[in-house]
Amino acid sequence: MMTTNAPSPFSKTQQLRIDVAREGYFKLQGFTANGSTIDVDTLISSLFFTYEANIYGLLTNRADFTIEVSTAELLDIFSSSFQHPFISWLGANEESQAWLEKVLALQEYWHEPSLWSYAVIAEDFSSLTFPIEDIDTALLETAVQQKLAQVGLIIADLPKLLPFFLRGGWPLDQTRQTGGISVSLRLSEPEEDSDVWLLETVLSTATTKNYWTPAIRKQFLPIEDALPAKWRMFATEIQQQQQQIADLLSNDDISSDTFIRVTLEDPEVRLFLREDLARLQALGFDVVLPAWLKDLKQSKIRVRVATSNVSTKKVAGLDDILTFKWQFSMNGQTISAEQFKKLVDEKREFIRIGTEWFRVDAHWMQEMRTLMQQAEDESWTVRELLFRELPEDLTTPLEEEDADDAMRDDPIFALEIQQSLKAYMEQLLEKKGLPAVPIPSSLQTELRPYQLEGFEWLVFMRQQGFGACLADDMGLGKTVQLITYLLHIYEEADDYKKPSIIICPTSVLGNWQKELARFAPSLNVHTHYQTNRAKDEDFTQLVAIEKPHVILSTYGTVSQDTEFLQNIDWATVVLDEAQNIKNMQTLQSKAIRKLLGDHHIALTGTPVENRLSELWAIFDFIHKGYLGSFGRFNEEFILPIERDESESHKQKLRAKIQPFLLRRTKRDPHLQLNLPDKLETNEYCPLTAEQASLYEGYILETLDQLEQLTGFQKKGRVLKMLSKLKQLCNHPALYLKEPFEDAETMLARSTKLERIVQMAAEIVDNGEQCLIFTQYIGMGQLLQHCLSELINVDAPFLTGAMPKQQRDRLVEAFQAGDFPIFILSLKAGGTGLNLTAASHVLHADRWWNPAVENQATDRAYRIGQTQFVQVHKFVTIGTIEEKIDKMLVQKSALSEELIQSSQWLTELEDQELRDLITLDIY
Repeated sequence: MMTTNAPSPFSKTQQLRIDVAREGYFKLQGFTANGSTIDVDTLISSLFFTYEANIYGLLTNRADFTIEVSTAELLDIFSSSFQHPFISWLGANEESQAWLEKVLALQEYWHEPSLWSYAVIAEDFSSLTFPIEDIDTALLETAVQQKLAQVGLIIADLPKLLPFFLRGGWPLDQTRQTGGISVSLRLSEPEEDSDVWLLETVLSTATTKNYWTPAIRKQFLPIEDALPAKWRMFATEIQQQQQQIADLLSNDDISSDTFIRVTLEDPEVRLFLREDLARLQALGFDVVLPAWLKDLKQSKIRVRVATSNVSTKKVAGLDDILTFKWQFSMNGQTISAEQFKKLVDEKREFIRIGTEWFRVDAHWMQEMRTLMQQAEDESWTVRELLFRELPEDLTTPLEEEDADDAMRDDPIFALEIQQSLKAYMEQLLEKKGLPAVPIPSSLQTELRPYQLEGFEWLVFMRQQGFGACLADDMGLGKTVQLITYLLHIYEEADDYKKPSIIICPTSVLGNWQKELARFAPSLNVHTHYQTNRAKDEDFTQLVAIEKPHVILSTYGTVSQDTEFLQNIDWATVVLDEAQNIKNMQTLQSKAIRKLLGDHHIALTGTPVENRLSELWAIFDFIHKGYLGSFGRFNEEFILPIERDESESHKQKLRAKIQPFLLRRTKRDPHLQLNLPDKLETNEYCPLTAEQASLYEGYILETLDQLEQLTGFQKKGRVLKMLSKLKQLCNHPALYLKEPFEDAETMLARSTKLERIVQMAAEIVDNGEQCLIFTQYIGMGQLLQHCLSELINVDAPFLTGAMPKQQRDRLVEAFQAGDFPIFILSLKAGGTGLNLTAASHVLHADRWWNPAVENQATDRAYRIGQTQFVQVHKFVTIGTIEEKIDKMLVQKSALSEELIQSSQWLTELEDQELRDLITLDIY
């Protein structure tokens, strides 16, 4: 068997087991000649006897009986340079012996500069190989890469390193001294009256503190002639080391025949520090830098810009032209604007201020110089100052480690503005101190304090010519704030002729009709939606003759009628549920953007800050071009935020949208919203054309049948009719007993279903939970089907058939927040349950007995509820649902006992019943 070295009279033979531990690493275990295990300490001292690079094995990973070494260490410890002189090694088994023989076969190349004459580097620097004939070089290639990585080098560095390696620079861990003389490179800063740096070779010994350089008269002599007599015997070795240094420098024109002495400009110094310094130090060469440069961190020049408006008006305006006074300072010393411009023009990176040197970012200085020039040449206004996008690195705050607390409070780029401008900026950014606006006298409700603030903000944004996005939480009253704003427009200027248009989803069209009629009956509202609606010239004439204040329409209708709607000069264009325009490439979105008004307002209850594509679309509508093209926005914000979760990009985007966005949430304790504990609202939904046709057909059929019935039969038929009509109001598939189609198709057939799913999705997006009550098993299953398919929420459905144990588990899971939507049968879930995790209760269909509905609502609104509870009752417009709802509201005309069941409906006279079930067309 092959041994690792020839035995001597004093040597002993030991066995070594070699196993692969992981890629690039081996596990070693030692045994004596008779097979006894060698303890780990003895094994380490035997293998790392003179191996200083690993501090003689101190850094080795060890276990009870084994150690782990890298491939490079394995080749090193069996080289002649480091192997123990009195120990011979054999493989403990055949596999170990095979590994040992491979390691020994590679020793001929491992520590030899000639190794690099075989090197082959892939063009894309993906691999390094040594195709040596009859040698398996896989171990060698791994070991070389490990050696390079230890000193911070990669394959991409090798083209520059090959001449160095071939001229004796390999192996890496050799000493860089010759006869006790160290060859170093020294960089010296410019003299007082100079701008150039000096890079030169210097010599030193362990016994002297000074660096030696040749006398001026000998600077250009050959190295041997320039050396003192005592060092001339080492001239060849010194020249060889200097040649190795020259091979590593980026400047290929440096000669090694004489001592290196070259002058450098700032850009060349930057290149030397960025590339050459790291390479030289990694390979063991000493580089002497100025003491101040060793500890130098890149410094930023502080900038203060004092601005004032040229106008003599007391109150600042957006279009006032600004004047600028630029002030620069570094390390507490002032630099004049002229000095700063000179530094930029000279492209200086290292500058001396007083007696100290500083390193500055030349690119940053050039950007600042451009900004100064723009401000002077373009006559910036207040508007441009507020919304100009400064380059990010101009405004970057100091890092924590770069300054003490006092310095951190002093920004790199500070704008000092006069008081009137400062107040104006605070109004836009903080929405504080806005001018008071009288509440329109014709408003038929009282505004809560935060609603008044929202109304005043909308008016302020209109006056300043800015679009606005009102993004209050659902239930905080965006509708009433907008209606108050519209009343203000038309009350303040009696002769104001332009109409406003509100564009909303079909599912909330009824709500807008009802709310406008309720809160602002003085407004002339025209609904532009029906199939027989006025078009083209007829619409233009309608606007001219009827002079409506508000045109109420839907997204689908507007996209069909764009050609003539875009010709109207609108006072205000309002988008409700503005997230509907999130895809700006659809025909619908393109149509919306063609409408032009004096003021654009977006209403949304969803947190648009978390839906970046929707955010861009909304802002492109309210303030076109402000966020740039979608492609640029995607690159600058969406990718860094959604892919990398970049907090700095999130903060930058929040700051950018803040002036245009007003968002209040129910959960914000600082707003003191003064909300009631429970708010009940009706959600009005129109019938689809299919539902209306079926409704009218069923009424005609039933009325004919009722005339032929008497007494008890008639009462039963009325109750059956009521149930059928309620199912039809929910969805025609329930009425027709049809199987479910895909969710999108099912939503298109029922506005009520569409609105319930939309609201549930919004509640989930806001991180809240809701209960949905229905009387019908089919409706509960339909909701499950749509919620699962459209918003990926699996909502359990609690019915009377559910075992108590399963029911209790679901209640417990909902309270724990395991799922956000809980569907319940009104009878099964109406009593006895504690579901206070819900902050919303949705009644999909109406029970004619208010007490039953209230009992169901009280599953959430009860002791233990700490949240504001919103109750949404869905009512189809013009149907029996709306008419009975009105009767229940006016229940003072009925006795409490009379309406405790549905029986009172069967007692109605024929004409009363006919009026109740007839479909009203709005």
